[in-house]
Amino acid sequence: MDARAKRGTLCGILGAVFWGVSGVCSQFLFQHYTVDSIWLTVVRMLSAGAILLAVALVQQKKAAFAVLKQPKELAHLVLFAIGGLLLCQFSYLTAIQHSNSGTATVLQNISIVMVAVFVSCKNRKMPPPVQIFSVGLALVGVFLIATQGDPRNMSLSARGLFWGIVSAVGASSYSLLSDGLVDRWSSVTVSGYGMLMGGLALLAFTGAWGWPAGFDMTAALLVCGIVLLGTVGAFSLFLQCIRDIGPVKATLFACIEPVTATALSAFLLGSVFTFADLIGFACILSTVFLLTLKKERKKTPAAE
Repeated sequence: MDARAKRGTLCGILGAVFWGVSGVCSQFLFQHYTVDSIWLTVVRMLSAGAILLAVALVQQKKAAFAVLKQPKELAHLVLFAIGGLLLCQFSYLTAIQHSNSGTATVLQNISIVMVAVFVSCKNRKMPPPVQIFSVGLALVGVFLIATQGDPRNMSLSARGLFWGIVSAVGASSYSLLSDGLVDRWSSVTVSGYGMLMGGLALLAFTGAWGWPAGFDMTAALLVCGIVLLGTVGAFSLFLQCIRDIGPVKATLFACIEPVTATALSAFLLGSVFTFADLIGFACILSTVFLLTLKKERKKTPAAE
């Protein structure tokens, strides 16, 4: 393994771990403070957006404003900010609030199946067998997590399940709506504007501002960790990972995130996961490997 591949691997692992740690920090805030997902989403998106835009301005100077001067591009950016980033961030944090970071993170990984099915439908092609199998595997995973294998029993709250599925839809729309934008403009600029616009939209709609009651230094440090490590840091590291080793392998490293979130949630916060939960997690995460490895096999002959 050369130096670039080693750097990409390290960045991918650290980025995924930072995302997992961020989820656990969010769960701790929900459990021990009067913090809700709306307030945390506003603070997270506005803070991260401001930092990313500052980086874009340093790197690109006046060019960072160019996307705002083109109506079609600006409309696409607003759609990405609201229908992609905001939906993804808010639904994921709300899923954590109503379940736990491990479960919410695993459910969000269903997005890779949703994207694959959407692309097949868009191209009016019958999904290949591996996609059909992945959909079935993902559904089995959701069934096990929600009911523990007994359809008469609902172990995961309805809100937790609902927002977990919505977070997968949000992650899918985030991925699909970013198509083209990142190619035409820098990823830092697009993410910075998207975060800022999404945060402002949620703030205007909900008025979620001010400090929650009982907010102390520990809570402030947790929020800083969510913003700096789980958003800005993880994004930057994963972007470097993609540049060094490519998006296919980077997607596999993203599977470390739910493993980290599940382990930390269990050991640090006392979350209880049954054998059925773990089997359900394995079913859902297996779909990532199946679909990613399928892309890798398609890519290899062309590369050769």
